Amino acid sequence: MTAVTAPLAVTDARGPGFAHLMRSEWTKIRSVRSTMWSLGILIVLTLIFTVLFMEMGVANWDKSDASQQAAMRLDPTGTILGSGILLSQLAICVLGTMVTASEYSTGMIRSSLLAVPRRTPVLAAKAAVFGLLILLVGEVTSFASFLVGAPILHDKAPVSIGDPGVLRAVVGCGLYLALLGLFALAAGAIIRHTAAAITGVIGFVLVLAPMAEMLPGSVGKHIHAYLPTEAGNLITQQHARAGDLLGPWQGLGVLALWTAALLVVAGVLLNRRDA
Repeated sequence: MTAVTAPLAVTDARGPGFAHLMRSEWTKIRSVRSTMWSLGILIVLTLIFTVLFMEMGVANWDKSDASQQAAMRLDPTGTILGSGILLSQLAICVLGTMVTASEYSTGMIRSSLLAVPRRTPVLAAKAAVFGLLILLVGEVTSFASFLVGAPILHDKAPVSIGDPGVLRAVVGCGLYLALLGLFALAAGAIIRHTAAAITGVIGFVLVLAPMAEMLPGSVGKHIHAYLPTEAGNLITQQHARAGDLLGPWQGLGVLALWTAALLVVAGVLLNRRDA
C-alpha cells in the first residue's frame, strides 16, 4: 500500500496544469451524451417557442390592449428574447447543478480530488469549461432567436440588429445565461445533492422573485430588483422600462456579484469539507 501511495503523493504535490484540468473537465461534460443532447434540444425548443409566441403575439395583436402593444413597440428585442428565455434558464439551471452535484452523488469527485490536492483549481476549471460552453450555447440561442423572431414581429414592432440597444441585448442574453449557469454550478457544489440543488436553484429563480415582489413598499421593490435573475434579466431589454431601479449592465453586474459570491463559498467549502 505504501509503495502505491508514495508515487501518488509525489505526483499530487506538483499536480497537473490548469490546461490539463480544463481538458479533463471538458472530457467529463462531453462524455455524458445527455448533456450535449440537452443543449442541442434546448436550442431547437427555444427557437420553436420563440416562433410560437411571436406568431401568437401578431395573431392576437388587435385583441391586446394599448399598453401591451406599446410595451412590445418599445422593447421588441426584449419581447423576442423573453419568449424563449424561461425554458433556456430552467434547462441551464438544471445542467449547472448537475455538473457539480452529480459528481458527489456518483463519488467521481473523489477521483478528481485524488489527482489534484489543491482543490480550488478543480472548481475553477469546472467553472471555466462549463461557463464557456454555456456562453457559446447562449449566444447561438439568443442570436438565432432574434433572427427568427424579428421578421415575424416586423409588421407590428419592427426591429433590426443595428437599432440602439439591440446588439447589447442579444449579446447580453448569452452572458446572462452563462452567469446563471455558473450560479447554478456553484449552488450544486455547495449543496452537493443533485435533487436538493436543482430544487433550491429552481425555487430561487421561480419562487423567490414573485414572493419578493409582493412585499410592501420600497423594501420589497428593492429586494426584488436585486435578486440575481431579476437583475440579470435587465440586460436582455432593448430599452429601460418604467420602474427599473437598475440599468442593463448594472443588473448584469449584480448577477455577476451573486455568482462570484457563491463560487467563493463553494471554493471555501470544497477545501474544508470531506469529499
